[in-house]
Amino acid sequence: MSESLSSNAIIYAILSLNSEITLQKDYLDSSDVSKAERDNEEGILEDLEQAFMEFVNCYKSYRHEDSSLPEIGELLTTEL
Repeated sequence: MSESLSSNAIIYAILSLNSEITLQKDYLDSSDVSKAERDNEEGILEDLEQAFMEFVNCYKSYRHEDSSLPEIGELLTTEL
């Protein structure tokens, strides 16, 4: 992909990943995860968190260029 991502695409990715992280944590906290699945599911959570941080870092550079974008904390706490 040679085109750069738009700030909206990054925002949607951040919000989606944030929601998926919450769901994955809830799943891991439930009794639905067998011991055999736990390692795999924890690895999925780690991957989600890493992707989230990479998009947050990307967003920070976009926000540095465009101060009209909301702060990351505001973005994550505002209901859609």
